Amino acid sequence: MNEFDQGAKDTERTFAALPPARGRAFAQTWWGHVWLKALEGGALDNQQVKAGRRLARAGAVGAVSVRPGRITAVVQDLDGTRHRADVLLERLSAEQWDRLLDMAVERAGHMAALLDRDMPPDLVEDAATAGIDLLPGLGELEPECDCGAWDHCGHTAALCYQVARLLDEDPFVLLLMRGRAERTLLEELQERSAAPVLASAEPEGVDAAEAYAAGDILPPLPAPPTLPDTPGVSPSLDTEAPPPAGVDPAALEFLAARTAAEAHRLLAEALRAEPGRADGGTGPTVAQDAVRLAVGAEGDVRDRLTAGSGRSAEELAVAVRAWRYGGAPALSVCEEEWAVEGETAARARAAVESAWDEDERPVLRASANRWTVVGEPAQVRLGRDGRWWPYRAEDDRWVPAGPAAGDPATALAAARPAPEEESGS
Repeated sequence: MNEFDQGAKDTERTFAALPPARGRAFAQTWWGHVWLKALEGGALDNQQVKAGRRLARAGAVGAVSVRPGRITAVVQDLDGTRHRADVLLERLSAEQWDRLLDMAVERAGHMAALLDRDMPPDLVEDAATAGIDLLPGLGELEPECDCGAWDHCGHTAALCYQVARLLDEDPFVLLLMRGRAERTLLEELQERSAAPVLASAEPEGVDAAEAYAAGDILPPLPAPPTLPDTPGVSPSLDTEAPPPAGVDPAALEFLAARTAAEAHRLLAEALRAEPGRADGGTGPTVAQDAVRLAVGAEGDVRDRLTAGSGRSAEELAVAVRAWRYGGAPALSVCEEEWAVEGETAARARAAVESAWDEDERPVLRASANRWTVVGEPAQVRLGRDGRWWPYRAEDDRWVPAGPAAGDPATALAAARPAPEEESGS
């Protein structure tokens, strides 16, 4: 494994044992599902994975310790035997952290989302483009257990399922495993975000009062100003007065600086944009971007976005719900139906057949990329990237029920209502 940066000490966080996870999926977020896919796709013995899922669902995993490169917990077998289980994940090198921090400084929205306990897909994609894998891939979760198993056993699998629930709540848990604590990240980003204040040039242009008195615009108006070379600099919040309760000046100053950087980037993209595209031809269409903008919009703004996107109010509401679960890929699954053929169809059939034990497999009716449970208002949809998306029937309309999963069984668990929903409590 790569050595942790020598300039920072290892930081450990301990999470109390979670209650049993009966009647609910272990991962609700898309990144939690990727974590579980790394376990389920990388383990050699599927029966051990299922045993771990049962242990985690029964609440057999004790307090979880998270530190750079390793997670640890004591897991109790059904017979009461206790085992120490560890799962190792490679830490990022100092050079990889440098690249990741540089990327975060350029894209203010990434760290802002993390501080909001969210991990947008484009953050992971941008990191991958820079050669940095934040989320683990198949075989990267390395197990160690005192039961003597050389691959994943029920104890290490149970630990992974429990950590998926922790990752749902706080993606900084993953970054700690990769080698950096939240506070350390914020301090390093704040240092990189600091920039000297540039002396402002003398204003150029025509005095408005003189132009109005002349009755004509002479000389001609100057050309519009060009895009500044750098974003504006946020004011310093380092004052002698104590900050209000619950306010972190360093984090707030960082967000202000990154917001200015993000505004500068968006303006640069808008000046380069081509007609009909939201970002010059490389990102979502205008109709897709209207859905992104509609998240949180109300009143007249919402009405204008509804009309501009070519959707009804109900259709836009469903589209926004999909966007919240996974951005543009989730929206495509919501609004596009495509034929599953050839090798893709074979893989989909194999995934459906292996997702459940034979006596637990529901009766599914397939239509294109959609599998509907016969006799239930539940459905799973296959995305073009191979992920499965849960859907539920509400008011005679199929609506997204959660983020994507790596297998149809996990997705269907999110699509089905929880026991308390069924009982109306």
